[in-house]
Amino acid sequence: MLAKDIMTTSVVTAAPDTSIEAISHLMMTHNVSGLPVVNEQGAILGIVTEGDLILREQTEAKDSRLSSWWLRLLSDRKTDAANYIKTHGTRADEVMTRDVVTVSEDTPVGDIARVLAEMRVKRVPVTRDGALVGIVSRINLLRGLATRTETRDGSPTPDDRTIKQKILQEVEAQGWITHGSLNVIVTGGVVELWGWVESEQERHALLLLAKGIDEVDSVVDHLGRIPPYQQAV
Repeated sequence: MLAKDIMTTSVVTAAPDTSIEAISHLMMTHNVSGLPVVNEQGAILGIVTEGDLILREQTEAKDSRLSSWWLRLLSDRKTDAANYIKTHGTRADEVMTRDVVTVSEDTPVGDIARVLAEMRVKRVPVTRDGALVGIVSRINLLRGLATRTETRDGSPTPDDRTIKQKILQEVEAQGWITHGSLNVIVTGGVVELWGWVESEQERHALLLLAKGIDEVDSVVDHLGRIPPYQQAV
C-alpha cells in the first residue's frame, strides 16, 4: 500500500492569519487534532496541533517568575523571542510548527510508519508538486492494516485507485461536509468507508454514493457518529 491508498484527502486546513480561536473551533467541529497551515497556492507553511495549543495555554497560566534561573542563563535572546511568539501568538503562523516532514503519494506505508515513529508525530502531510493533497495519520495506518488483515491481500490495483478517485470526486461534487475525516480505502473492488458523520441520513447517502459506482463490488461501513457535544460546537 502507498500513501495515496490510505490518506485522507478532505483535509481541513488553516490560513496563516487564522486566529487561535478559529483553529480551536475547526478542530472541535471536524474532530481532528492537527491542521496544516497553507498559503493560497496550497503549499504547506507549517502545522498547528493540539499540543501547540495546550503548550500555549500552559504557558499563559504559568507565572514566569517560577522559571529556573539557570534555564534563563543558558538561553539566548533569539530562542527566547521565538518561544515567546509561539506561546503568546494569536495567529496560525505565529504558533504553528514550521519544520514539517512530508511524504509523496507514492510513499510506501511502511516508510510512513517509520517517519511517524522516528519523528514522534501523529500525522504527516502528503504533497504533490509542493501542494497539499492529503494527510496520513496513525489512524489511517491502522485502517490500512485492518484492511490488509481482513482481505489478506491489501495491495490496491490501478482499478481500485480509480474507484477511490471516482468516489471522492462524487462526494466533492455533492458538496457534502465530511468533517475532514472521510477516508476511502479500496481493495479488490471492496470499498471501506471510515470517518465521521453527523446523522444516519449522511451515512446512508455516503453508502448509496459508493455503491452507485459501477466498478464497486461491495461497501463496508466503518463510519462513526460525531459525539453530540461536538455537533453543538
